[in-house]
Amino acid sequence: MSMILFACVVRVRDGLPLSASTDFYHTQDFLECRRRLKTLALRLAQYPGRGSAEGLDFSIHFSSSRDVACMAICSCQCPAAMAFCFLETLWWEFTASYDTTCIGLASRPYAFLEFDSVIQKVKWHFNYVSSTQMESSLEKIQEELKFHPPVVLTLEDADVANGVMNGHPQMHLEPAPNFRMEPVTALGILSLILNIMCAALNLIRGIHLAEHSLQCYLYLFYSPARTMKVVLMLLFICLGNMYLHGLRNLWQILFHIGVAFLSSYQILTRQPQEKQSDCGV
Repeated sequence: MSMILFACVVRVRDGLPLSASTDFYHTQDFLECRRRLKTLALRLAQYPGRGSAEGLDFSIHFSSSRDVACMAICSCQCPAAMAFCFLETLWWEFTASYDTTCIGLASRPYAFLEFDSVIQKVKWHFNYVSSTQMESSLEKIQEELKFHPPVVLTLEDADVANGVMNGHPQMHLEPAPNFRMEPVTALGILSLILNIMCAALNLIRGIHLAEHSLQCYLYLFYSPARTMKVVLMLLFICLGNMYLHGLRNLWQILFHIGVAFLSSYQILTRQPQEKQSDCGV
C-alpha cells in the first residue's frame, strides 16, 4: 500500500496552490483530510519550516523554505523521516524548475500544473523503492528532526485554528444591533415643526439654520454620542440667541430657546429600538 498518497506545492505567503499530484483517492476521510490541508496551506507563514498535522488514518506533513512549501497527505504508517525526505526532494525539484519571479507572479491556482508529472515520479520513487536505497537521505533527515523537531498539530487544529474554515475566515455572525428609533410621538412632531419654523426664520443666519436642522436630524435618526451632541447643540443655540439679544426681543429669544429645550428633551427621550434576536428576518 502507498504511504504517500497526495502531494502539492503551495506559495507560503497566501497559500496559493501551484501544483498538485493527481488524486486517485475518494474516500470520505481522505477528502476531509484534503479539505483540511487546503485550510492549513493558508496559514503556513505562521509556522516553522516543518510541521505535521496528525489524525487517526492520515497525516499531513509540510516543509517550507522561502516562499515555497511542499505538503503531503500520508498514511499513518509512513515514517516522519520518509515524509520529510520526500517533501525536501520535491522542494528541490520545484525550485530548480521555476525561478522566484515566476512563483511570485503566479496569479491563478495550479499555474504550474505540468509539474504534476514530477510529483508523481518522486512519489512513486518513495512509495515503491526500498528504504535501504534511500538510507543515507533518511538518516540525514532523522538527525535534523532530532535537533529541530517539526511542529505537531492535529487535523482539528488545522481546521479551526484562528477561526479559519474551508479556506475562508470563519465569521462569528451575531445579530448586529438594529438602531431603528422608537415611533415618533405627537410632541416630537410638534418639536420638528417648531424647529423647521426656527430654521425658516434664520435663513439669513447660516449657523442657526444648521443648528435647528441638526436637531431635526438627531431626533429622527440614531447617532453615536447623541447626548454630548445634544448638550453642545443646546449650548450653542443659547449662546447664539444671547449674542443676538440686540436684534431680537425677549419673546423671540425665549421662543427659540424654548424650542431648543423641547427638541433636546425629545431627542434624549426617544431611544433606539433594538431588533429582537429571535426575529426571523
